Amino acid sequence: MEGFLGTHAGFRSDLNLTIQIAMGVALILGAFLARARRFVAHGICQTVVLILNLVLICFWMWPSFHLQVLPGIPKHLGKRFYAVATIHGVLGVLVEILGLYIVLAAGTGILPEKWRFKRWKLWMRIELALWWIALLMGVATYWVWYV
Repeated sequence: MEGFLGTHAGFRSDLNLTIQIAMGVALILGAFLARARRFVAHGICQTVVLILNLVLICFWMWPSFHLQVLPGIPKHLGKRFYAVATIHGVLGVLVEILGLYIVLAAGTGILPEKWRFKRWKLWMRIELALWWIALLMGVATYWVWYV
């Protein structure tokens, strides 16, 4: 099935890119909720985005990476097709893990107190910045693969 963004990408790739950009915007809106001291709404917003992204990673992005990129590593890592996808994949997984850790530490009592962050605002800002870098690498991957 053809995509809807006018490139050589399929529908699923176009949909994933669109959802990812919408989630990036939602994370920024969630940060504004925190600034407005609406912490429950902030936590719900960020957690929903994080879980949706985990689903997309597991069922859309990982299978694509596994089939199209992983077999070419490390032999073809110097080629743009493999390099941008690998950087995006590695950074994206690290950002997702950090986000899950933040949710567990901030939103649950699962982690012991000594394992929790002391400077929440700093770590959440780092997470948001890294998320956007991973998102931009995803856009770069889409561009290299389909445009």
